[in-house]
Amino acid sequence: MSSIDDIRRFRIEKLEALRERGIDPYPIESKRDATIQDVLSSWAKFSRKKGVTTLAGRVLAIRGQGGIIFFDIFDGTGKIQILLKKGEVEEEALSLFEEGVDIGDFVEASGTFFTTKREEKTLQTASWGMLTKSLRPLPEKWHGLQDVEEKMRKRYLDLLSSQEVRERFYIRSKIISELRRLLDEEDFLEVETPILQPLAGGASAKPFKTHHHTLDTDLYLRIAPELYLKQLLIGGFPKVYEIGRSFRNEGIDVTHNPEFTMVEWYESFSDAKKQRVFVEKVLKAVVKKVIGKSSVSFGEETIDFSKPFTVVSYAEVLKHHALIADISSLSREEAKLTAERFGLKVEAGDSTEKILDSIYKKSCRPKLIQPTFIIDYPTEYLPLAKKHPGKKNLVDAFQVVIGGIEFVKAFSELNDPIDQEERFLAQEKNKKAGDDEAQPNDREFVEALEYGMPPSAGLGLGIDRLAMLLTDSRNIRDVIFFPTLKPKKD
Repeated sequence: MSSIDDIRRFRIEKLEALRERGIDPYPIESKRDATIQDVLSSWAKFSRKKGVTTLAGRVLAIRGQGGIIFFDIFDGTGKIQILLKKGEVEEEALSLFEEGVDIGDFVEASGTFFTTKREEKTLQTASWGMLTKSLRPLPEKWHGLQDVEEKMRKRYLDLLSSQEVRERFYIRSKIISELRRLLDEEDFLEVETPILQPLAGGASAKPFKTHHHTLDTDLYLRIAPELYLKQLLIGGFPKVYEIGRSFRNEGIDVTHNPEFTMVEWYESFSDAKKQRVFVEKVLKAVVKKVIGKSSVSFGEETIDFSKPFTVVSYAEVLKHHALIADISSLSREEAKLTAERFGLKVEAGDSTEKILDSIYKKSCRPKLIQPTFIIDYPTEYLPLAKKHPGKKNLVDAFQVVIGGIEFVKAFSELNDPIDQEERFLAQEKNKKAGDDEAQPNDREFVEALEYGMPPSAGLGLGIDRLAMLLTDSRNIRDVIFFPTLKPKKD
């Protein structure tokens, strides 16, 4: 078998031979006047058409030689067979194809349609032209790329090799379209907020830091759009949402990528309870629209969206799965010992709440398979959430967990500027103590709150994770076109 370098050299020789014959292997124009999908979906019309039709696409297979050649092309919408036959095309055109075309090249072909004895829909070519000469061979037809990391680095080849992979990303696109449609239908306004921010707020996470030379100031890639979106509520927009990238300088695993896509929406005169009703409605609608049914296969589990979501408190979950009787009276030392029992490492600057969260993520969340609302979180856990009326040291918040994965974080938004500043100061102490995920003291946001923000609620929904669920993918990298990877060394 020839090496890649040998193949590349042979193909460059073919490219140069084309140029010597006055043929541009990379012409600026294509004469294509129909997609393959157009033809296949309206076959009766195209097969009766008297004039020629021009199709274009990548050559996937070549069969035959001499007086008759069959080849398949793919244009992103579908695949079709093309026939080159002596007597129907000029001999020069036939020999040129034999000598100059390889699998992977883009060509166009003009002709009329017929069906073979084997019921194969086919374009009989009157003429053809080169559109792009490929210099490297495509992955082997049946096996494609086998190296998992190589699939991520060369996603374009992974997509070419697998209809299943392409379908996965079509589903991802449908999810975003349906979310946008549902929110627009509810009169939410789609907005855009800064990705480069002077402070990385809106979530507890370690940010990426950069420097703007003209302004001579440090900036951060946003970890969440939350604080800007809530300023728009203050400015008088009652319902807003944003679909976009956020960035967190954290570890990479099956549910985390340093850059990820989420939708965040905020609604004035709403609260966490009302948002529970709304997000359940939205998730059920997206599943039904995208999958066509109310159940989803996820690994060995079947997730049922036809039933009401389960509601359980954070304390109850930890009690049931981690055997912590009462989180409200748990000391930091007791939390540390429990964490170590589950094989978790505790850092010196970790608060009791952060330790509990690690325990929850390790021992509890993976066991929550059917759609579940987790409610009643400790105040320190969500410093931007409003305190729960009648429940001491708890905030009015919830998460949605499905298949052992967190999909949504939501709460009644804290709009008391004095309370907000106090919580920011507490976060600041945690940061000084070594918690690099603690939120900064955003004084400008506090000032905005002092002008008055209506009672509101909002949430963030991870789109990558939703794509994982609806495509039965077990790794977030499978649903991101180009996930973050360590640079490859030569």
